[in-house]
Amino acid sequence: MRHVFRLVLLTLALPVLYLMASVVLPLIPGPGPDLSGSLTRQIGLLQGPIHTDILFPLTPETRTRFAFAEAAGVPLNHPDARWLVFGWGSAAFYTSAGTYADITASAVLTAATGDDAVIRLDALGPLPPLENLRFLRLSEAQFQALIDQTSATFTSEIPLAQPGFTGTDAFFPAHGHFSIFRTCNAWLGQTLRAAGIRFGLWTPANWSVTLSLNRHLSGQTW
Repeated sequence: MRHVFRLVLLTLALPVLYLMASVVLPLIPGPGPDLSGSLTRQIGLLQGPIHTDILFPLTPETRTRFAFAEAAGVPLNHPDARWLVFGWGSAAFYTSAGTYADITASAVLTAATGDDAVIRLDALGPLPPLENLRFLRLSEAQFQALIDQTSATFTSEIPLAQPGFTGTDAFFPAHGHFSIFRTCNAWLGQTLRAAGIRFGLWTPANWSVTLSLNRHLSGQTW
């Protein structure tokens, strides 16, 4: 009976510890290279209720780097296209959740317990002011490192045979493994830190990303 009681306590404690870590660890800066310099570049971070996308400005440089996406139906060269949307996530969850009404219990369970990763690319035009959109100033070295980090995440430039959600997006196979401990937001934090951008040690949730932005990058965001 005592062992059962301890097991129940442990089961109840784990979600609490996870929640506490998702609040405390974003406030602690994680390791990364020093690529500081003049803040001449910018990216966007577009946050949904549970996921954060990186927005790269569509310049001749980024259009060339991600040119393979055009063949997959992502209109990078459309005259109105201004931003490349880059997202990383669970294959089972990400490719099925066009809206939150589409989310299934099996996709959530697969994502939580471990799943292959995919990348979603899309193109956006000029962006109106949005409460969930923040822009981040970067040095040239940080921007180039972030482009390299995200480009290296693809395992193939051939899109998955999986329909997108907007008519202009596409999914690609990605390196890495998604789990409750390495979520899309945790991947985002790891990728930003690897590009020399000061960010929290572990950022598994959207509120973790927000806490980290406010703590470490308040002078570089608007």
